[in-house]
Amino acid sequence: MGKGQPSPPPSSSDVESGPNHHKPHHHKAPPPHFSPPLRQPWVAWLVPLIFLADIVIFGATMYINNCPANSGPDECVLYDFLGRFSFEPRKYNPLFGPSPLTLKNLGGLDWKLVVERKQLWRLISCIWLHGGILHVAANMLSLLFTGVQMEQEFGFLRIGLLYLLSGFGGSLISALSAARKKQTLVSVGASGAIFGLLGAMLSDLFTNWTNYTNKCPALLNLVLVICLNLALGFLPHVDNSAHIGGFISGFLLGFILLVRPQFGYVSSKHIPAGYQLKHKKPKYKCYHNVFWVIALVLLIVG
Repeated sequence: MGKGQPSPPPSSSDVESGPNHHKPHHHKAPPPHFSPPLRQPWVAWLVPLIFLADIVIFGATMYINNCPANSGPDECVLYDFLGRFSFEPRKYNPLFGPSPLTLKNLGGLDWKLVVERKQLWRLISCIWLHGGILHVAANMLSLLFTGVQMEQEFGFLRIGLLYLLSGFGGSLISALSAARKKQTLVSVGASGAIFGLLGAMLSDLFTNWTNYTNKCPALLNLVLVICLNLALGFLPHVDNSAHIGGFISGFLLGFILLVRPQFGYVSSKHIPAGYQLKHKKPKYKCYHNVFWVIALVLLIVG
């Protein structure tokens, strides 16, 4: 009988793997991680449109005012350069603008016309008029500073509603204050609406606190801007009641219109079918709903 061939020595890999080296290895895949997709900012077009509209309306107001025909060329400010668009004398309008009568005829806020003649449309029309070149310049800079950023964050629909409703609230408080003091001044300007945007920025910071990374610096900067703007309201020929009314209106409206899902919330449409998150965060926190209800009640009662 011939010798059989010796079996080859086991390879190092076979030795290391042991007797169960043919058994397949199963590695448990880590659970997928889901996060909300990055939000793309809205394209701001409404706030620049409001800016352009206010500038055009001021130019049309100066054309209709026609200072040379009313006060005479010698009395008009910068008549040699502006002609028909020149400003009324400083004793009538220190803000370099039209006469109070022109503003009143074009829709300025006069509490007697609102209360006695029921011309409620003046509560909205007055926010598109401005008392002078200094007035419109200050308001438009504030509008661009606050409005563009907010429209990019929340979209034109919510910011448009916030702007108009805050302006209405500021005009309403201004009319009530003038009626109480029996004032005869004509109130105009977008200040109430702009202060509404500032108030909404503050309520947004409170409501969506979890979405902010640098919370304290953002709060301090916003409070500083609000205080500086409110301080300007105590200057002569400035209606601070409209500022306060617009700010309060915007602050309450912000809790209703500017609520965002809390940080870490993932919508069901971004989760694959058949997969369920064990600890899915709710879309809103409890205090979101509490603020919403309180703000709505205060707006209705107020």
